[in-house]
Amino acid sequence: MIIFKQVTKQFQRDIVLDHVDLTITLGEHIALIGANGAGKTTLIRCLLGEYKYDGHIFINGTDSRHQRQQLLSQVGFVPQHPPPLKIPVKQLINFAAELCQTRPEEIIDYAEQLGLKIGVLFSRPFNKLSGGQKQKLLISIALGHHSQILILDEPSANLDPEARQIFFNLLKEKQNNMITFISSHRLDELKNLVNRVIELDSGKIVKDIPVIQG
Repeated sequence: MIIFKQVTKQFQRDIVLDHVDLTITLGEHIALIGANGAGKTTLIRCLLGEYKYDGHIFINGTDSRHQRQQLLSQVGFVPQHPPPLKIPVKQLINFAAELCQTRPEEIIDYAEQLGLKIGVLFSRPFNKLSGGQKQKLLISIALGHHSQILILDEPSANLDPEARQIFFNLLKEKQNNMITFISSHRLDELKNLVNRVIELDSGKIVKDIPVIQG
């Protein structure tokens, strides 16, 4: 379960999140939508404990601000912007597998399903990959994480159409008995993946509706 209690985030004079209250339970698959600047990425960064904020956020009882290391072990995450990591791809896969308590082969298998020719990239630094290659690898790491919570910030960005469809199919297969929290501008792509839509505007929740899948 994820709980937001009166979460407020301010950058200088700009209020980016404004007293957000939100509860997400196991089995809910959320599409987080809103215009640029609505607060979507800030909400996710607060959820992951990257930002200080007023209020409280709990994931399965873990305080995201004060117990971040414990929190990250429970969550799979794909960021909107890949981190500028200089370590080789193989080393990153091994590190991620150890952190996520999974096998490197599982991550590699997801990468290959997404069309990434991972074997020829093992020695290449992550920051030297193309945008699409980075995205496929980060998605593979998140899918390989045996967690009950997946947080995805614009996950289909930089993916070609074929890889995008494969990713959605892989995600659908994993969604039983877990939470997925997906920030996206493309609600039409998510209609078969989500059962709840939350819209942010100026840091406030202005829409929170269930989605009945046909």
